[in-house]
Amino acid sequence: MDSASRESVFNQLKVDEGIVYEIYEDHLGYATFGVGHLVLETDPEHGQPVGTAVSEERVRECFESDLDTAISECINLYGTEAWDNFPSEVREVLVNMLFNLGRPRLTKFRNFNAKILEGDYAGAAPEGLDSLWARQVGPRAIRLMQRLEAV
Repeated sequence: MDSASRESVFNQLKVDEGIVYEIYEDHLGYATFGVGHLVLETDPEHGQPVGTAVSEERVRECFESDLDTAISECINLYGTEAWDNFPSEVREVLVNMLFNLGRPRLTKFRNFNAKILEGDYAGAAPEGLDSLWARQVGPRAIRLMQRLEAV
């Protein structure tokens, strides 16, 4: 993903996921900060109390690492050749979805993924909307699927 697409995904996810410059507990009680970054045992923030401030630089560093992971997971799901040939808009939508869902859950979108691999992005959109995920995230899903339809 080029730097413009990475920045675009960052800006999208700041809206979709939120961005918090301190450690907080997510809805499952896990220590988290930034753009949904789960505090790992290897993070210097591990063991710090809720409310501990986290710098903008550190938030961005963790986001970049998490974004690299999401891109790698997309490549694992769709294959290198397909990923490299997707339009940048499609890659941005898929990374956004994977960031939210994780690969195990995005893998279950069988009809959606089949349409994506066929290059039928407009056909994938209704498949993406016909999901529990779309009902849970509402406007986010609608916006992302509209972007696919427009490709």
